[in-house]
Amino acid sequence: MPGRLMPRRPALHAIRLRATALATVLLTVLVGALSACGGTASSAGGAATLKWASSYFPTHWDPVVGGSGAQFRELALVYASLTRTDETGKAVPDLAKSWEYNSKGDEITFQLRPGLKFSDGEPVDGAAVKAAIERAKKQKNSALFGDLTSIKSVDARGLDAVVHLTQVDYQIPQLLGERVLQIASPKAAADPGKLDQNPVGAGPFTITQLIPGTKAVLKKNPNYWDAKNIHIDNVELTSAPDASTVVSGLQTGVYNFADIEPSQAAAAKKAGLDVFVQPGFNASNISLNVNKAPFDNNKVVDAVRHAINRQEFVDKLTFGYGQVTDQPFPKGYVAYDPASQNNYPYDPGKSKKLLAEAGYKAGDLKLDLVIPAEDPQAEIVQSQLAAVGITVTIKIDKNWATPFFAKNLTFSLYSTTGRDSAVQTLTAHFGPNGPLNLSSPYEPAGFEAAVAKVRRTPLEAPDYTTVLRAATRSGLQSKALVFTYSAPNLIAKSKTISRLPKIPAHIDWTGVTISGSK
Repeated sequence: MPGRLMPRRPALHAIRLRATALATVLLTVLVGALSACGGTASSAGGAATLKWASSYFPTHWDPVVGGSGAQFRELALVYASLTRTDETGKAVPDLAKSWEYNSKGDEITFQLRPGLKFSDGEPVDGAAVKAAIERAKKQKNSALFGDLTSIKSVDARGLDAVVHLTQVDYQIPQLLGERVLQIASPKAAADPGKLDQNPVGAGPFTITQLIPGTKAVLKKNPNYWDAKNIHIDNVELTSAPDASTVVSGLQTGVYNFADIEPSQAAAAKKAGLDVFVQPGFNASNISLNVNKAPFDNNKVVDAVRHAINRQEFVDKLTFGYGQVTDQPFPKGYVAYDPASQNNYPYDPGKSKKLLAEAGYKAGDLKLDLVIPAEDPQAEIVQSQLAAVGITVTIKIDKNWATPFFAKNLTFSLYSTTGRDSAVQTLTAHFGPNGPLNLSSPYEPAGFEAAVAKVRRTPLEAPDYTTVLRAATRSGLQSKALVFTYSAPNLIAKSKTISRLPKIPAHIDWTGVTISGSK
């Protein structure tokens, strides 16, 4: 289930230093080749070409395996979903033109747009939706089955997909969007291994060449339902090289769009690039396993909470672009609970007192912090806990995901890109089967009832915000998570590319133009 969460992109300084020379040589070759063929934002014949360098180049092109991690943004080039998200975070039509709940709220019917086809010619209909949901629930290597627990079964009735629920759940339109239900052709998905290397969807682009882990070349899909608002003809998606060379690649035209590290923002601006923050739900966290000592002692958990100076993460890691967070939602978002803000303020004195009450003297408590790769975030945690008398040893396990999801670790870090459904975010973090809950099956008292109440509340109900924030408040009683900071979705692009829609956590190419092309 690694696709469910996105470990914080490691600042692999040592690896980057070794890779820089090689990357520079490669960049020189690419620039030379580009210059030789007159490379610009447009390809031959004046076609608009997006040249995207991505730090999250998909490991899998089967959306069921890829899951809802950050790479869903790239897979959205190929796949469309029942719904999409608008700039307010609301679910709006995509492949489904509309949907309707029954009177009880335990069944929802999605009406698909007529005449749509996958890029292999297969029809986009109720049967395709049924197949996609059933595959996400049952495929052995699915990273999505835990997100679909409210779905009992699906009936296909021509262009309608009737979704029967295990409970009243008004979150389904939010849930079945780009992150959780990118729909593949059932014919192609009959061989999931082949689909993983040859994706077939009904999205805005189709793949013409795929070099696994390295590069994907795509062209506009003329049969996409909203093709008239897609103004990009070709996409060259490349796995980003060392971060220090991305800005040079953007400046010289090897790329015209890339996600960048905050440390590169100043150089990108100096190079005349358009640098902006795409809104998102990112949150970095310290994960504790309350089923293992010493975190089975509440005083130790609270001592860690009060030892954390969130502002230090922001200052040292985000170059002013991030913000502190003590919740899995950004301030201002509908699910953010103002009443829970700063429940555990930075107070090293109180932390030391709690450790003493728990029976630990300075230096007594020694912890292994297990992470997947080098990460300056871990060094900050190590330093802050050392200041209150806790000794932390950082251990790197390249197979970290296996013990993390098996709930075998005691102490770790991770970052998430959030979810479109606020309830999905809450259950992922705090639910008894939540993939981001290292302390499974533990959940805070009252959480299940609070979430159930949210599910029963229509999104347009006057009390929806109050009910949702109460569920957030209940989840934040969890002893398993200490939220630290939110890193930005920081993008640099050529000024020839127009403004992107500010859709939280998504990159949407609807209406985007590249000047200098036809």
